[in-house]
Amino acid sequence: MTKSNKKVVVGMSGGVDSSVSAYLLQQQGYKVIGLFMQNWQNEASEECTSEVDFADASEVCDKLNIPLHKANFSDDYWDMVFKKFISEHKAGRTPNPDVLCNKEIKFKSFLNYALTIGADYIATGHYASLKEIKNKLYLCRAKDLDKDQTYFLHEVKESEFKKCLFPLENLLKNEVRDVAKKLKLSVSTKKDSVGICFVGEKNMKDFLGRFIKLAKGNIYDEYNELIGQHNGATLYTKGQRQGLNIGGIKGKNDLPWYVFDKNIHKNELYVCQGVDNKLLFSKGLECSSISWINDEELKYPFNCLLQVRHQHEPIACKIYFDNETYKVIFDEEIRGVATGQSAVFYNDDICLGGGIISTTL
Repeated sequence: MTKSNKKVVVGMSGGVDSSVSAYLLQQQGYKVIGLFMQNWQNEASEECTSEVDFADASEVCDKLNIPLHKANFSDDYWDMVFKKFISEHKAGRTPNPDVLCNKEIKFKSFLNYALTIGADYIATGHYASLKEIKNKLYLCRAKDLDKDQTYFLHEVKESEFKKCLFPLENLLKNEVRDVAKKLKLSVSTKKDSVGICFVGEKNMKDFLGRFIKLAKGNIYDEYNELIGQHNGATLYTKGQRQGLNIGGIKGKNDLPWYVFDKNIHKNELYVCQGVDNKLLFSKGLECSSISWINDEELKYPFNCLLQVRHQHEPIACKIYFDNETYKVIFDEEIRGVATGQSAVFYNDDICLGGGIISTTL
C-alpha cells in the first residue's frame, strides 16, 4: 500500500505544531484527515478556549483542504485522567496529568476512534521520534531537545506507537513556525498551550478549590518554628518557592524559602532557606511499578539515565528490583524530587519507560 492510499488522522489542536504536522504528512502523500478532540467541559462562567482552538483548527484544515472531524472524549478524560489528578492532589502528591492524558486519551481514545473511521495511522504534533532497530520500535528524543516530549509519552506502549507518526521529529520549533509562516497560517505566531492537559492555564488555587477543600495551615521551618501560614498544603510541592509569602522574619537571614516537605493530614508545610539546602535533595527514589515501553526482558540491577521533570537534565542512575519495588539510586543527588512525579528512564536518547515516584530517599 502506497502512502497515497494510507489514511492518517491528525490530532488537530488548533496550534502550530499539529497544523504543520498535517501539512507535512499531506506533502508526503498521505490521505490526511483532521480530528479535533473536545476533552474538557468548561463552566458557563469560564472562557471557552476550546471554541477558539476549534475555529483555528477549522481555518487550517480549510486552507489545507482536508476534512476535520470533532470528537468528544470529555467523559473519558474525566474518568481516566482528571479523577486521578484530583485524587493524587488530595493525597498530597504532585501528579503530571499530561502523562495520563497521552496514555488514556491521545493514544487510546483518539487512536481507537481513528481506527474505527478507517485510519492506518494517527499523528500528533509531539516533539518525539520513533526508530526501528532490529524489528523493535523505540521511542526516541526529538531533534529539538528543548521541546522534546518523550518524558510525557513514557506510558504509551510500543504496540500503540506502531500506529503513530511524529512528523516534527526532525524539526526545531522555529523551523515549524517558519513553515507555518510560509503557508500564511494564522496560527504561525500562536502561543504554545500551557497548563493542565486540555484544561488550559488556570489559577491552581481557584481551580483546585472547586474540587478539593482547601484550608489555611501552618508553615514551620526546619527547626519546627512556626513562621507563617499557607492556603492549603496540597497546592505546594517539594522545592517550590512561589506562593509561600514568607520573608523578613526576625532572626532569619535573607535567603529565599523553599518547601522541603509537607504533612497533608495535618495540613502543614515545612520549609528551609537556600536553594542548595541539603533538605531539598534526594539520593534516590522508589516506584511501586514501572511501565516499560518495549516488551523486553531486563536484568537487574542495570544502569541508565533518569529524568524526574520535563526538561530536567538527565542524570545517571542504577535501578534495583526487589520485593516488588523498584529502587533507583542516583549517581548524584537531585534537588526537588517529589512523590507523584514521574521518573522516566533513558538509554542514551531511547526512552525506556517510567513510573510514579512513591518514595524519595
